[in-house]
Amino acid sequence: MRETRWNSLAGAASVTRRQVAQSGATLGALALLAPRWARAQSNEKDGMANTIIANARVTTLDRANPEGQALAVRDGLVQAVGPRDEIMRLADRKTRVIDAGGRRVIPGLNDSHTHLIRGGLNYNMELRWEGVPSVADALRMLKEQAERTPAPQWVRVVGGWSEFQFAERRMPTLDEINAAAPDTPVFILHLYARALLNRAALNALGITRDTANPPGGMIEKDARGNPTGMLIAKPSALILYSTLAQGPKLPLEDQINSTRHFARELNRLGITSVIDAGGGGQNYPEDYQVIQRLHDAGELTVRIAYNLFAQKAGEELSDYERWVEMTKPDAGSAFFRMNGAGENLAWSAADFENFLEPRPDLAPTMERDIEKIVELLATNEWPFRIHATYDESIDRFLTVFERVNQKQPFKTRFIIDHAETISDRNIERVKALGGGIATQHRMAFQGEYFVERYGAEAARLTPPIAKMLEMDVPVGAGTDATRVASYDPWVSLYWLTTGKTLGGTPLYGEENVLDRETALRLWTQGSAWFSGEQNVKGTLAPGQYADLAILSADVMSVPPEEIRRINAVMTMVGGEVVHGEKDFADLAPPLPPASPSWAPGGAFASPGMRFASLQPSVRHTRSCHDGCASACGIHGHDHRIAWTNPIPVRDLKSFWGTLGCSCFAG
Repeated sequence: MRETRWNSLAGAASVTRRQVAQSGATLGALALLAPRWARAQSNEKDGMANTIIANARVTTLDRANPEGQALAVRDGLVQAVGPRDEIMRLADRKTRVIDAGGRRVIPGLNDSHTHLIRGGLNYNMELRWEGVPSVADALRMLKEQAERTPAPQWVRVVGGWSEFQFAERRMPTLDEINAAAPDTPVFILHLYARALLNRAALNALGITRDTANPPGGMIEKDARGNPTGMLIAKPSALILYSTLAQGPKLPLEDQINSTRHFARELNRLGITSVIDAGGGGQNYPEDYQVIQRLHDAGELTVRIAYNLFAQKAGEELSDYERWVEMTKPDAGSAFFRMNGAGENLAWSAADFENFLEPRPDLAPTMERDIEKIVELLATNEWPFRIHATYDESIDRFLTVFERVNQKQPFKTRFIIDHAETISDRNIERVKALGGGIATQHRMAFQGEYFVERYGAEAARLTPPIAKMLEMDVPVGAGTDATRVASYDPWVSLYWLTTGKTLGGTPLYGEENVLDRETALRLWTQGSAWFSGEQNVKGTLAPGQYADLAILSADVMSVPPEEIRRINAVMTMVGGEVVHGEKDFADLAPPLPPASPSWAPGGAFASPGMRFASLQPSVRHTRSCHDGCASACGIHGHDHRIAWTNPIPVRDLKSFWGTLGCSCFAG
C-alpha cells in the first residue's frame, strides 16, 4: 500500500485506515437506511464534504459534466465532481479522503432483471462454475465439495456456466459426475434446458424406472428403461424448477448469512442496485422475510426494487387482487421498495428460452388470462413486467396491452423482459404504449444453440439493442441471474461491447455492438428507469445517490478480452463503503464467515474474487481464473486463455498450443 493513500490532501485531515474502517462501521447502518440523512452531522452546518475520492478518473455519465478527477460526497449523495483542486476545497479536517490511485470510478452498476432475493437464500449452498476453465477443473471442484457436504444436503451447481467456456468444449458426462460424487446427491442445472443428477440424487428423489414423466418435462431413460440422471425441459422448464425445489433448504439464520454473502459478492463486481423480478416459489410476503430483516437491521448493501411474481397457475388474478390490497408501488425505502408486478403475470404466458428446443406456442387461453390482470394493474397504476423471449409472444402480449390501454390508459411504465427476437414493428408498439425493454446477456450463454437452430443471420440481432436505442425506447441491462446466466455484470458488458459469447463465438455485426460508454449507460442510467428512479441514481451528478465503484482496470481502455476480468476494488452505496479489497481492504465492513460450515464459499473463491489468494487445497482448481500469475512455468503461456478463446489455437506459447500442455491437465 502506498503511504499516501489515506494521507491528508490539500488541508484535509490525515486519516488512518483503521480510523476510516471504525468510523464507517459505527455509522454504516444509519447511512444505509437513510442515505439522504447520512452520518456526517459534524459537517452539516458548514457545507463541507463527508468523503472525497481523489486522484481518480471519474466517469459520471452526466452529459453536462462527463469527467472529473475527484468526487465529493455529502449526506449520502454526490455533492460535486470536478478537477482535484476544486473538489479539495470542500474538505476540512473532518472529511474522509480516499485516494483512488488513478483508477476509473463509475456509477454503481444496476441489474435491471435478476433474482437476488431467491438467489440469496440459496447462495451458500451453490457451487459456482463461472470462469472455471475446464471440465477437469469443474469435476475436481465437484468432488471436493461432495466430500465436505453432509447428508442430507446436496451439491448444487445452478446456472452461470456454459459448456463452451471449457477447454474441452463439452458438458461433463453423467459417468464423470457419478465418479466425482458417488454418494452425495448432485444437481447440476444447465440453462433452463436440462439438469444432470447423479445416482445418489435419483435415489434421494425416488426417481426409478417406474417414475412417469411429470407435466412439463422428460426423465431420460436408457435402453433398459432406467433413468440416466438427465432431466430435459421439454416442453417447459417446470421439471427443473420442481426438482430443484425438493432439495433441502437452509435454516433461517443461514439464509440470512447466505443473502449477506450474495449481496457482498455483487458489491465485489460493482453492483449497487438490482431489480428483483420475483420467481417461482417466491411467495409474498412469506419468502421476503430474510431480505426484510436485513433491511430493518441496516445490513443491506445493495438497493433492491422488487416485483411480485404470480405463483400458482389458475390463481394468478387472485394473487394480484390480494397484493393490490396489501401494498403499492414504491412502498418501502430507498434500499428496499416494491416495484410492481411480474415477470410472471400468468403461467399461460410463459415462453421459456430454451434454444435447444423449438419455440413454444403460448396457450390459446393466454390473452384471456392476462387481460384481466393487466386491467387490474392499470387501474391501480401498478407498473408491470412480462417475460417475453420471442417476437411471436410479444406480438400477442402487445395486442392485449393495447386493448387494455384503450379502456384504462396506462399511467406508469411497463416492461418487456428479454426480447431476444423482437421485431422493429413491435419495438415501435412498445414505445407507443410508454414501455421499456430490459435486456440480459442470455445470448452469451446460449448463442451457439441459437445459431445452430435458427442460423447465424438470425442471431445477428438477438436482441436488437442498437435498434431499440435508435428508436428511443428505454433500455436497461441485466443478467437474469442466477439459474441460467451468471450474475457477473462484466460478462454482460463484454458481450454488449464485443458481440461474443462466453465461448468466443461472434454473434453480431458492427450494427449491434455497443461502444463502452453506451453499454455502461445501460447498466446504470438505463436500468434506473425500470424502477422509476432515474432522477436519483444512474449517474454521478450532484444530488444523485453516492453509489459508485472504483474499478480494478479501466473499462474505457483495456483490451476487449480483459473487460470480463474487471471487478470493483471498492464499492460505495449511499456514501458508505460496502466492499473493499487490495489497498482498500481495511475500508470493507466486516462480514461473518459463510454458514453453514460446509458452504462452498468456505473452500472456493467466488467468481467476484478475481485475484483471490486461495487455500492450498483448492489453489490448483481456480488459480487459472483467480490469478495464479497465470503463466505456465514450463511454456510461458497464460492459462486464462482457456476462458477467453476457443480451442485449438495456433500459437505454441498459448494455452494447449497444437499439441496440448500437460501443465494444465496435471
